[in-house]
Amino acid sequence: MGTMFVGGMDFLLPVENYLMQTAGNAVAGEANLVGEIVQGFILGIVQGITEFLPISSTAHLIIFRDVLGWKATWSKAAVDGIQLGSVFAVVMYFWKDIRNILGGAWLAFQHKEWQRYEWKMFVGIAIGMFPALLGGLVLKILDVELESPLMIAAMSIMMATLLGLAEKFGSRKRGFEEVEIQDGIIVGLGQMIALLPGSSRSGSTLTTALFIGLQRETAARFSFLLGLPTLAIATLVQTKDVLEESHMFLPLIVGIISTFIFSYLSIAWLLKFLQRRSNWVFVWYRLGFGAAILGAIGAGVF
Repeated sequence: MGTMFVGGMDFLLPVENYLMQTAGNAVAGEANLVGEIVQGFILGIVQGITEFLPISSTAHLIIFRDVLGWKATWSKAAVDGIQLGSVFAVVMYFWKDIRNILGGAWLAFQHKEWQRYEWKMFVGIAIGMFPALLGGLVLKILDVELESPLMIAAMSIMMATLLGLAEKFGSRKRGFEEVEIQDGIIVGLGQMIALLPGSSRSGSTLTTALFIGLQRETAARFSFLLGLPTLAIATLVQTKDVLEESHMFLPLIVGIISTFIFSYLSIAWLLKFLQRRSNWVFVWYRLGFGAAILGAIGAGVF
């Protein structure tokens, strides 16, 4: 009788197997989510520290992600999406500057005071953001893929060389209130270099600003403000695409928060550092970073 009863329950085995599989999938899914959240936090630290130093956040994120084997989870769009935290950090840190520039530009427009530095700064930033935006749009439309360890290594070494030359030959005589409209246009053109992975948005704008004679701290402040609209627009486009992937919502939010915290700290540190020190430490770092990637390529790591 017992044997018949047990045998009679065989029809429940598919249900039992399904429930066990579902439970297993749920546990695995939770474990994957926790792992992705931790990854988002770590990538946020990397992004926050490197976004405003002239060493290329994109390069470090891509190399860091690939070495740790996170490429399957963190696509290029997802990695770019956490940069939204850097946008928030710039707006908060430079809120007084942003308010003064917008307010002063509006007064200049009303009273036709075209020589006010706020007007020059506003127009310079407004015009300067377009070259990189248009270049980025063209690359997106053409679906051009430039991301590669070799490109990152080459651009890191090239930008290290340019930053070193800017440090050596830049006059560093002009302060923040001496920025002209043409400075925004020139630095905006320099920002186009940042379309190439490994070049660095802050690095390309800072280097260009030093070449045209801005003081180190002024060059950094101006490069951050000029790069803000481009960074914000590009990041919002990427974030929109990633948020459509529901499983990436929490990891992305954690990454953005982590990025915000460390971006804010990085900005504060760099501006204080440049008040009394040069950019040579970043020059040597970028040379070493590029050489290390080339060595890893030669060793078959990438």
